Amino acid sequence: MTSTVTSLAGDASFDVYGYRFSVRSELEGPLDGLVQDFSRFRCETDTTGVRIELIDAAPPPDLLHATTAVAYTPRNVAYRHDGRRYVDYHGRGLGVRDEQTGDYRLYSRDPGLLYEAAYLYLLSQIGEALDRQGLHRIHALGIVVKGRAVLVLLPMGGGKSTLGLHLLQHPDVQLLSDDSPFIDRQGRVLAYPLRLGLLPGTEGGIPAEHRRMIDRMEFGPKHLVNYSYFASRVAASAEPGLVLIGARSLTDDCLVEPVSRLAALRACVANCVVGVGLFQGLEFVLNSTPWDLLGHAGIGASRLRNCVALTRRSTVCRVRLGRDSALNARVVLEHARRL
Repeated sequence: MTSTVTSLAGDASFDVYGYRFSVRSELEGPLDGLVQDFSRFRCETDTTGVRIELIDAAPPPDLLHATTAVAYTPRNVAYRHDGRRYVDYHGRGLGVRDEQTGDYRLYSRDPGLLYEAAYLYLLSQIGEALDRQGLHRIHALGIVVKGRAVLVLLPMGGGKSTLGLHLLQHPDVQLLSDDSPFIDRQGRVLAYPLRLGLLPGTEGGIPAEHRRMIDRMEFGPKHLVNYSYFASRVAASAEPGLVLIGARSLTDDCLVEPVSRLAALRACVANCVVGVGLFQGLEFVLNSTPWDLLGHAGIGASRLRNCVALTRRSTVCRVRLGRDSALNARVVLEHARRL
């Protein structure tokens, strides 16, 4: 992973809607990347909370216990021993989580793995902590037009970030999140602006000082647009306004049409209650016993309640996005302005 910001090797502290954490790294790159991602939530002073430590070393031999794995994913294998959860990144690194405090130590000689593993761990833990507060992620592009939230629900790879960048070319558009804003019990949408992810070849027009490239564990290279590029365009929150159920098309046109509130609720259930498209791999790895998973039943009910509040207070439509990204943005924006 490459970085274009000043060296930040050392400590950085953050507060995401009450979930407080600090990161300490021996390497500049991984910490720089996390500071870029969570810039909106940066604290100037140290904060008491979960501590993440990124260590440029192989794991000490005394951490490698003869114990049986409890969970498997394509990225990692998890073990449990003596109050700690061990996440083995297939020999490339090892994460050690204190199950009482949530503190996490990551050992690896690969700076890119240290960055990505820490980022995914934080996504998982922030999501779980805010779930317990009644704030739930929804897999959608979130913008604000005329003071109202507009959510575009699209699957992974559906073009949320590309659509978001084109929408931001219009001065009356503000951003909430390109991927996973939070919704509260009243259906309000809260900002969660981390970064914009673009596939290689689609980064044109973004100044080099505002982007970087990473090579992901599973999905290959990706350009990241730093928070600094769109920081002045972020809204803190917005009342519900419009929910668009997105789909892709091979045609050049873009069409918005009404849809039933029930269809919109089903889409929100898939993208929030079930969490299709949201990163939940570490939720599974870190909560893999039947008792752990059973405890999530109440979270599912809370997510459903928030989705009902969102759809009740929103106009709901289906949008078919064509191949012309600029046209897609204009059509979505024209429809949002008419609300």
